[in-house]
Amino acid sequence: MHASSKTPYIALIPAAGVGSRMGNNVPKQYLEIHGKSVIAHTVQAFINSPQITHTYIVVSANDTFIDSSLPQQERSTVLRCGGSTRAETVTNGLHFLLANKLVGKDDWILVHDAARPGLTRQLIENLIQQIKDDDVGGLLALPVVDTVKRVVEGRVQTIPREGMWLAQTPQMFRANNLLSALKQAPAVTDEASAIEFMGGSPKLVEGHAHNRKLTMPDDIEYLQMVLQTRQT
Repeated sequence: MHASSKTPYIALIPAAGVGSRMGNNVPKQYLEIHGKSVIAHTVQAFINSPQITHTYIVVSANDTFIDSSLPQQERSTVLRCGGSTRAETVTNGLHFLLANKLVGKDDWILVHDAARPGLTRQLIENLIQQIKDDDVGGLLALPVVDTVKRVVEGRVQTIPREGMWLAQTPQMFRANNLLSALKQAPAVTDEASAIEFMGGSPKLVEGHAHNRKLTMPDDIEYLQMVLQTRQT
């Protein structure tokens, strides 16, 4: 553990999900790629960044995979207070950290998907550099390059792609602001949406295609390729 005065940048990884779309008995963050669990690859990116003082991984109280899937390391701690949704897991984690004075209310929190193992130190540090002086916070995202369609009553409509971005993580906001926003908007699927609900306008920082979320079975092959050359 650590004192909040030394921790302006804290990583928080919600890992209580079951990844039902993967169609696997093992939650997707615990699948193996190149001999390491997905979550171990994910956490390693934060361990590799000297700007991240500590990384917290939030799992459910009855998680039976984390101990064998994630080696114990300095600058990382597992919290067993995850909820039934991503927003609830992040909320519970933030509440624990603030209540126990492990972070300060104005410390920056970088929330990252457990199943995005392609994150790199460079992406983390670029996000911090671009957001650290922002009044609101921000997130990594990719500009939409394909033509976008939506279906209304069985018919296709084309949506202009100008100004359209695909959200990634980490998403970086002040601890107390993020906790307050999530309490007001508990149904959101990412942290930026909660901040927007409260009237904030997060800043977008361009991410990378390699920072892809493991969601469907086909994503495994892509991430195997991405991680093959990573040096840890």
